[in-house]
Amino acid sequence: MKPAKSAPPPAGSQRRPVIGITARTVPVALQGSAMVVSLSLQSHVDFLAAAGCVPVVLPLRPGVEQLVGDLQGLLVPGGPDLDPALYGQDRHPRTRGGSPEMDRAELALLGAALGAGLPLLAICRGMQLLNVQCGGTLHQHLPEVTGNDTHRPQGAGFEFGRHVLELRSGSHIARIFGDDTPKTACHHHQAVDRIGTGLTATARTPDGVVEVVEAAGHPFAVGVQWEAGQTEDDRLHRALADAARRG
Repeated sequence: MKPAKSAPPPAGSQRRPVIGITARTVPVALQGSAMVVSLSLQSHVDFLAAAGCVPVVLPLRPGVEQLVGDLQGLLVPGGPDLDPALYGQDRHPRTRGGSPEMDRAELALLGAALGAGLPLLAICRGMQLLNVQCGGTLHQHLPEVTGNDTHRPQGAGFEFGRHVLELRSGSHIARIFGDDTPKTACHHHQAVDRIGTGLTATARTPDGVVEVVEAAGHPFAVGVQWEAGQTEDDRLHRALADAARRG
């Protein structure tokens, strides 16, 4: 017996773009048991779904870059510090990396996405990965550069630093925000130092820290340093969805 064929989509309907979200691997306690899970911030899933996309979480294992051809966009979120050996530096005492295997898999995925012209939004660690993928370097402990901790305030809980951006005219980020530039919600102790080849800094904070990079000649490859997804502002996610629909 032959399997039934899938019904065709209704006339005039449009297939929803599939957006990959790279997973973060963390230990959790669930139902009294300790385990390690691959997960995504729910707001990334919700914002992209509300923008008409199908979000899928991508565990970072070797070969994940082979999925680029099945995606219409990619979101690389925040996470642990990147291994400084990947950009030619020794480890700073305050650098707290994750998994070298995760770093390599995510860099391979980013490289494949850039090569394919896949719409890309890179957030916090994601922006730093994008810079390193393009040959750039990082400040491993930003307070030693700025002389303060306003980009990751020290307090009893998880607190954001707030900075008004200076946007570069004509950039993707300027078009996304227009005249309504938000204060960033920052929580990072690392930042871009030398900017990678093919990237342009299109927004900085008043103290000079790079908060946005964009890839020249790419349809939509934007990296933002602040914690996009941890506020109610979904404009970056909608911009990624729009770029994914344009193809």
